[in-house]
Amino acid sequence: SLGLILVVIAGAELFTGNTLIVMGFIEGRVRARELLKGWTIVYLGNLVGSLVMVLLMYYTAQWGFHGAMVGGKALLIANAKVNMSFLEAFMRGILCNVLVCLAIWLAFSGRSTIDKILAVIFPITAFVASGFEHCVANMYFVPMGLVLKGQPDVLAAAQGMAGQPIMLGNLTIAGFLVKNLIPVTLGNIIGGSLLVGGIYW
Repeated sequence: SLGLILVVIAGAELFTGNTLIVMGFIEGRVRARELLKGWTIVYLGNLVGSLVMVLLMYYTAQWGFHGAMVGGKALLIANAKVNMSFLEAFMRGILCNVLVCLAIWLAFSGRSTIDKILAVIFPITAFVASGFEHCVANMYFVPMGLVLKGQPDVLAAAQGMAGQPIMLGNLTIAGFLVKNLIPVTLGNIIGGSLLVGGIYW
């Protein structure tokens, strides 16, 4: 929940939350060109920010904690994300952003910082616990897996946790884009813009 709390309270821009701007488009206050421009800028900004975080976290070497089990878990998460079907990733993306945008919608009702934090915690906890897919989170998780898969200690720890050899054939840049980022992004757009923004409008 911390990520969205920081976005809501500190006033940052998050692509998935910005799908709610569709309400302004429906109202005629935001033109299609402005909507798409805003989404593009924020999406690319979120991608750059995520990749910078991968770099920073990699050099903390925290992935080596507990016999590289921290890195092993990160590798298993990344690998699972690139081994879903397009439809599965798409549907998980829809349901994820329904909850993310509902968290933002609820936070709009808060008058104090504590109100806003409490409004965010439960929907975000639900989406994470349900295993739904968030494109911006995945901009961090999968690239982190990509940089860790070349670490023998991490691979050994991941295989130990999995209890079997793990296949990393889809854990590539192409696999990330095609098997995860594209379908999840499309699902996030539909979940936030239509199922929350459109319906509440």
